[in-house]
Amino acid sequence: MNATPSVARLGPLCLVVMGVSACGKSEVGRRLAQRLHGVFIDGDDHHPDENVSKMAAGTPLAEEDRWPWLDALQAIVHGHLADAPADCPLVVACSALKQIYRQRLCRDLALGQVRFVHLDSSFDAALSRIEGRRDHFMKGRHMLEDQFATLEPLTDAERASGSFSVDANAGIEQVVDAIVAKLA
Repeated sequence: MNATPSVARLGPLCLVVMGVSACGKSEVGRRLAQRLHGVFIDGDDHHPDENVSKMAAGTPLAEEDRWPWLDALQAIVHGHLADAPADCPLVVACSALKQIYRQRLCRDLALGQVRFVHLDSSFDAALSRIEGRRDHFMKGRHMLEDQFATLEPLTDAERASGSFSVDANAGIEQVVDAIVAKLA
């Protein structure tokens, strides 16, 4: 296991573990939060029931479905950054597929307080994981194709403020190690 970086030197921080469905956001996020002695939340737990029903039925979310969900997550991020000690990062699993969604999550926050960690997965690896799921609302090739079509890569400005991508096709521990190494 790699050494854990001192997150206190980074100041108040939220790491959004982002990417398409089944790239490993939740498991990587949980383990990353443990490694950094932080707090983890899964963005999927904050979807309104209507969104979950749509996705369970195989219907991709429309833009108007996403805004209340992203606003709820932004409020959680803002509250954590305002109240938590600097050495207690918040790790959020959230698809954050488009730049405009990422901007919504960062609204009213200082540059660099929210960093995005894009778990870059192959379509085949994500599809294999989706097909193996039993208790998750996100299912099916069509929904995954929609997510890959929607995904916008991190911008140069996002990368300049500390966001980065890692290969999500490795094992969970290797992915967490890669993230920790980039933070160090």
